Amino acid sequence: MARIPKGILGPLSGSVGTVVGASWKGINYIRSKPIDAKRESTVDQLDHQLKFSTVVGFVQPLTAVVEITYKKYAVGMSEYNAAFSYNYANALAGVTPDYTIDYAKALVSRGDLPNAVNMKASITGTDIFFTWEDNSGVGKAATTDMSVIVAYCPELSQTLFSNLAATRSAGAATLKVADFVDRTVQTWLSFVSKDGKEASNSFYTGELVVK
Repeated sequence: MARIPKGILGPLSGSVGTVVGASWKGINYIRSKPIDAKRESTVDQLDHQLKFSTVVGFVQPLTAVVEITYKKYAVGMSEYNAAFSYNYANALAGVTPDYTIDYAKALVSRGDLPNAVNMKASITGTDIFFTWEDNSGVGKAATTDMSVIVAYCPELSQTLFSNLAATRSAGAATLKVADFVDRTVQTWLSFVSKDGKEASNSFYTGELVVK
């Protein structure tokens, strides 16, 4: 039962139909009445839940990475939410109920800092070797930019990365991935400025098998 203590133009307390009136910290507001949790979800709702969980399953293990590489896009939201939003819109692939992530389209880093040139990843044993050609001086690219090297293991839902492995001018960096022996990993390379304010779009360096 609803109450309107100051007449029809006053604040609403309680519910009328699908509207609920309430107060928070002295502010009166109305909202929609929540849907009964026991009500069966529609096909569209289930489809949305599948899409959502697919992207969460990808971004969540990368939280520590995107907190470094999505700073510029964390405006009114967290870095995690910025990364989720981009990858939900651009990297989600497949059809219900078999949604997947298109790793080549996914960005684990995002920004307008120039990437290096000829970026590659290869593996020997449990070491992933990332290489690139230094292009310092092109646009905002600087010798002091730090590489961000990433290996994500979908099977374990875990990520190994380093944002302190090497500068842009070094041309190479190594990531130890012994935790992923006998697993397949997805890899990316990107750069962040020395002050951490700028980042490049990540470059997908491919799928590798750790032996």
